[in-house]
Amino acid sequence: MTSEPIRIGVYVCECGINIGAVIDVAEVARFASALPHVSVARQFKYMCSEAGQKMIQDDIRNLGINRVVVASCTPRMHEPTFQNAIAAAGLNPYYFQMTNIREQVSWVVEDPAQATAKAKRLVSAAVARVAHHAPLDARKEQVTPAVLVVGGGIAGIQAALTIAEGGYKVYLVERQPSIGGHMAQLDKTFPTLDCST
Repeated sequence: MTSEPIRIGVYVCECGINIGAVIDVAEVARFASALPHVSVARQFKYMCSEAGQKMIQDDIRNLGINRVVVASCTPRMHEPTFQNAIAAAGLNPYYFQMTNIREQVSWVVEDPAQATAKAKRLVSAAVARVAHHAPLDARKEQVTPAVLVVGGGIAGIQAALTIAEGGYKVYLVERQPSIGGHMAQLDKTFPTLDCST
């Protein structure tokens, strides 16, 4: 951990009308600017665009921002985008926190006042969290290409077979002396009346 003062940049995305039509994005940015450790809070139409990423990079270089919060869409879609952008500006990519104000707010909360209030709470939580982030380094680890399947019922057997067909070694573990689970206790199965075993 470094001893330099925490300087957080908060970037609120309008996502066209996806977010901006429901949430008062300007109000969320204004609110964020007053949070502890926040040095700059900005709104932008599309934060994931090149211009949006450049805005973040410029603030890192020119304002000494050392933590970044982006309030936009799902991290599943753009977390790597923003992590790569801040890494390109010389900041550890793990000094980043993303909060989802599209799927978790604007798409599910109809009332603009309630949506804006919820977006503020999510941004506040992200700012509080990113202040505690530590730098991390990516690394590669050797793994054993094998799978342990617990339970020798029909689902466990099918999972083990599918994984084995994929070329992986499979260990199937069952606590009972025989496999088959509840299915093995049935006499016949519907609709063919075949023997279940």
